[in-house]
Amino acid sequence: MGVAVRVIPCLDVDAGRVVKGVNFENLRDAGDPVELAARYNLAGADELTFLDVTASSSDRVTMFDVVSRTAEQVFIPLTVGGGVRTADDVDRLLRTGADKASINTAAIARPEVINEITNRFGNQVLVLSCDAKRTANTPSGFEVTTHGGRQLTGIDALDWCREAEERGVGEILLNSMDADGTREGFDLDMIRAVRDRVSVPLIASGGAGAPEHFPPAVAAGADAVLAASVFHFGPVGAIADVKDALRAAGYEVR
Repeated sequence: MGVAVRVIPCLDVDAGRVVKGVNFENLRDAGDPVELAARYNLAGADELTFLDVTASSSDRVTMFDVVSRTAEQVFIPLTVGGGVRTADDVDRLLRTGADKASINTAAIARPEVINEITNRFGNQVLVLSCDAKRTANTPSGFEVTTHGGRQLTGIDALDWCREAEERGVGEILLNSMDADGTREGFDLDMIRAVRDRVSVPLIASGGAGAPEHFPPAVAAGADAVLAASVFHFGPVGAIADVKDALRAAGYEVR
C-alpha cells in the first residue's frame, strides 16, 4: 500500500475571519481561523491550508498574525496562500510559522518566481494553487482562472500544471471553480486529466459535500483531498467520517 491519503481542511480567511461561499461568491462567516484550526487539529486533520481571499496589503498583517497564533497551537503542517508574490513573501510566511506557501496569480503573471522560490527554499515548501474551470477555449477543455474564477487567462490548465512541475513546485492544489462550494462532488475528469500530466502530489479541491465524495477523487489520482464547507458546516466528526470512507474504499489514512 502506498503513502497515506491526506485529509486537509481549507480555511479561506478574509480580514481575520474564515468565510465560505459558492463559486467564490456570496461569502458567509464560518468562524475564527485559530479556533477552527485547533478544532481540526484535534479532529485528526493531516494538514491545514489557509488562503487569504482578499490578500490586500491592509489584510496581510492580519493574516501573518493569524498564521503566527495558529502555529503556536497546531502541530500539523500549515500551508498559507494569497498574496504570495516573491521569495521574500515566502520567507516571511515561513518565519511566521507556515510550513508551506501556496502561489497562484503571481506565478501566472511571472512563472520564473516558481524557480526563484524553489531554488531558495526547496520544492517542498511551494504549492501551486491552480483554479481551473471547464472551457471551450483550450485544447484540454480546462482553463486556468484568476480572481476567484471570474477572470479567464486563456492558459490550458494541464499545460500550466506541467510547466509548474518542471519549474519545481512540490505539489499542486487543483481547485475546480465550477464545483467549488456546490457540495456535489469533485470534478473527477479534471483530476484524471491533470494526474496524467504531472507526477508531483496532487491535492483535489472543490465540490466535496459528503464522505462518499472523497474516495472517487483518490481513485481519479489525488494524493490528498481538501475541503471547506463539508468541514465548516457539516457534522463535528466530518474529518473522521471522511477517513472512515477512505479506509472502507481500501485507502490508507493516518
